[in-house]
Amino acid sequence: MDLSNARWRKSTRSGASGGNCVEVASNMPNIVAVRDSKNADGPTLTFTPAAWAVFLARVSERL
Repeated sequence: MDLSNARWRKSTRSGASGGNCVEVASNMPNIVAVRDSKNADGPTLTFTPAAWAVFLARVSERL
């Protein structure tokens, strides 16, 4: 999958040092990509926008 045009963003909660964070690219058609911010060249997970929305909703329930 070509993610060369992905615009990655890091959580605003990551702080100035970065820490243990993920980056998300949601500007791609029909996918949301997720990667480890410390390993930008490493593996990437991809989700449909609907699956990503369900994930976020479930995480929010736990906070």
